[in-house]
Amino acid sequence: MLFKNVIGQADAKLHLANMVQQDRISHALLFLGKEGVGALPLAIAFAQYVVCEKVNRKAATEQAGPSLFGDEPPAAPRPGAGMLDSCGECPSCQKMQQLMHPDVHYSYPVIPRKPGDKPLSSDYISEWREFIAKYPYGNSYDWLQFIGAENKQGNITAYECNDIIRKLSLKSFESGFKILLMWMPEYLGNEGNKLLKLIEEPPPDTLFILVAENESLILQTILSRTQLVKIPALTHQEISAALIEKAKMAEDPARQIALIAEGNYREALQLMQHADEDWQSLLRDWLNAILKNGPIAQVKWIDEVSKLGREKQKQFLRYFTHLLEQAIRLHAMGPANLHLPDKEKDFAGRLNKIAAFNQQQAIIEELDKATYYIERNANAKMLFHALTIKLYHIIANKQTATVI
Repeated sequence: MLFKNVIGQADAKLHLANMVQQDRISHALLFLGKEGVGALPLAIAFAQYVVCEKVNRKAATEQAGPSLFGDEPPAAPRPGAGMLDSCGECPSCQKMQQLMHPDVHYSYPVIPRKPGDKPLSSDYISEWREFIAKYPYGNSYDWLQFIGAENKQGNITAYECNDIIRKLSLKSFESGFKILLMWMPEYLGNEGNKLLKLIEEPPPDTLFILVAENESLILQTILSRTQLVKIPALTHQEISAALIEKAKMAEDPARQIALIAEGNYREALQLMQHADEDWQSLLRDWLNAILKNGPIAQVKWIDEVSKLGREKQKQFLRYFTHLLEQAIRLHAMGPANLHLPDKEKDFAGRLNKIAAFNQQQAIIEELDKATYYIERNANAKMLFHALTIKLYHIIANKQTATVI
């Protein structure tokens, strides 16, 4: 994967390229970015840049060779001096594009294929290559469903840690570097302490790249031994441009989806799949059932929404969250400074009439909790019934005769 194929992140790309050009690569890097910002594809692109034969500092040394008279060879210029991206053409790059480079190893959460198995990441390498090709911005839930985990918990096990130690003890085959790219070290429990000595005192030219979403879930012993590379959220302009270029969306719906996605390209792709859904009508029916039409209408609405799939339910809740956030901005900034379609701006204004700022904040918290539980297979009917009651009590003090 080339840097140019990664959406946005211009500053991070330049920082990483300069790190290599100046021979200042830390032996352990932590790419930290929230879901959908592209930390994983950026890490893969960085690994490709490191092993690219036109960039790799090892190539210059090997080409220069020893002097016939035993003295030091003259310093050879770096073959890739000034290159800010891998070439994409050399054998190393071609292998990296297929995730088949022999010096780059991958570690990620996996599940036993059958009871009693001790699974390794390498057992799932074919699925991994296919997953990255199809869903480079996917999250751990997407990956575990992709390998058929269903309700099983993925892990990076002690058995996997022993395999990492074994792999990195071998000499590099081609590039002069040995690279371990570990995705989601949050799934690494106390068994991760097995890797501490290797991370702290690695063999020469060994590089650890950890890619994480939640810093607080990483073992502190490992975290303290890494150099942090923060990957910021994407701008809505970057997401909009990517949707237009890669997904061939029209400009207006791409811009609207980008605003709702809030820096998360995975979320933008999910929203694109449901772009024809009328979330606003569904939300209007819910609020009217809560505040005006009573229990019978609420039960009917809950039955309807519970028939939607988990992804649609999450998209609906996130759409509601988005409108509440816009309502808060509308109250603080005024309509002239809020760049939203007229239909959404009007709806946000109506939300301000039925809920004050503190009530909107409380609703957003409940919606976030509900989304979390949906991702963990909560019963939809029970969840939306409880959520309906909570929302009623939150906004009951400010209900109006005409709701939405």
